[in-house]
Amino acid sequence: MCLGIPGQVTELMSEHEHLARVDVSGVGRVINIGLLEDEGLRPGDWVLIHVGFAMSKIDEEEAQLAMASLRMMGAAYDEEVQAMFASASGTWPGGPSDGAS
Repeated sequence: MCLGIPGQVTELMSEHEHLARVDVSGVGRVINIGLLEDEGLRPGDWVLIHVGFAMSKIDEEEAQLAMASLRMMGAAYDEEVQAMFASASGTWPGGPSDGAS
């Protein structure tokens, strides 16, 4: 099952233009925002995240509705959050820890 987790952008990472720190249910994570480079993301914006990638920009009301729905789904929410957190420590081409220059 593919789910998106809402997160609020808290910081745009200066060391890599496609990375941002987000708050997801009180936990800070670094995600890839490269797919939304034309959205003009700023701290305070909400995004829908799937396995470490921001897939779309959403508003706060939509984020709250998504979180409420995910919590109701229980186990599926827990699995998606775990997958997102695991991906945050993984690698992607040109990203941290991939050894590319």
